[in-house]
Amino acid sequence: MDHLSEVLKILDGALQHNVRKAADYAGLLADKLDEDGQGKQASMIRQRLARVPRQTLAPTAVENLLPIDSESQLYTVDEELPDLSGIHLTLPEPTELRINEFVHTVQAADKLAAAGIRHPARLLLYGPPGCGKTATARLIAGRLGLPLLTVRCDTLVSSLLGQTSRNLRKVFEHAENRPCILFLDEFDALAKMRSDEREVGELQRIVIALLQNIDALPPESILLAATNHNELLDRAVWRRFAWQVPLGLPDASLRQVIWQQKLGRFYPDDLKPEVLSGLSNELSGAAVEHVAHDSIRYAVLNGLEKANATDLLRRLGLVTAMNAGISLDTREKEINFLREWAPKHLALRKLAQYYGISVRQTDKAAKGEHHDNKNGESNSPGETT
Repeated sequence: MDHLSEVLKILDGALQHNVRKAADYAGLLADKLDEDGQGKQASMIRQRLARVPRQTLAPTAVENLLPIDSESQLYTVDEELPDLSGIHLTLPEPTELRINEFVHTVQAADKLAAAGIRHPARLLLYGPPGCGKTATARLIAGRLGLPLLTVRCDTLVSSLLGQTSRNLRKVFEHAENRPCILFLDEFDALAKMRSDEREVGELQRIVIALLQNIDALPPESILLAATNHNELLDRAVWRRFAWQVPLGLPDASLRQVIWQQKLGRFYPDDLKPEVLSGLSNELSGAAVEHVAHDSIRYAVLNGLEKANATDLLRRLGLVTAMNAGISLDTREKEINFLREWAPKHLALRKLAQYYGISVRQTDKAAKGEHHDNKNGESNSPGETT
């Protein structure tokens, strides 16, 4: 039977006297019937829903509101309905195939269940910061056409004994009672290894509560989690996720694609993609986007049709230095680093023109002969990164 999961959820809502839950899943069923070309059946469902009094469907009952922390009275989740047109995500081909497989599995849950396969919709994303974990969660929600409920760890975790576990229970119950995707970002904040002797007993109990709530979720409820520190996760957490997808730093060919995508029509004509790709080794996609957008801003503010290649490389060099823990707090230190970092692409003449100083001054700075200018200033041109 097609769309059995929605039918079962509607039945659950009816048995629990939860009209809102039944109506929400009935609306989702109508949407899916429309996608299947069964517009007549979808129309019949919507006609029935239209007869339900508005006050009955209004989210006035506590269980239909977003969950809150009773101590702070703040929401413990943020809700959004991602728009695919605003999501520009470039992933390695194997990762993209895995994400596509997850989405297709969720969409074909009824067919798989009929074949005796009930694959829980649980996906864990892990890898370094800035590699697209949150964007991937938004992409999945957008493709499935479901609201994304992102757990707010800052309000979920309470100082009161036992309150965090109660907050978790409320969040999971809310996610189970409506069509949505529950997203546990910064997952390691909740799922740290219980063997860590530095953690107090309360935090260890949070892990137990988390595992119990995950186990209590129906297979069709969609749960996503993301962490930058997968090495900190409790071992029992891993087996709760049927899908585990690493998101690592982009390789050379993918960096070329990201640079061209993020710079778009501002891509400078005198800078080859392979040069940018090579110099941005070990940088995340988010870091590349940051440099590209800063360079575009510089071009727009200076009336340029294309990004300035020297400015783009300078900004890339500053991010590279920052990631390496190198402090460049003067113009002379910047020039010295940039000449050592990319001497073939940042000639003395180009740097002198960009910084508005003589080639002789640039050469002195490149050699480490740091001298302030006449005004005692050492600021870089334009905006700093």
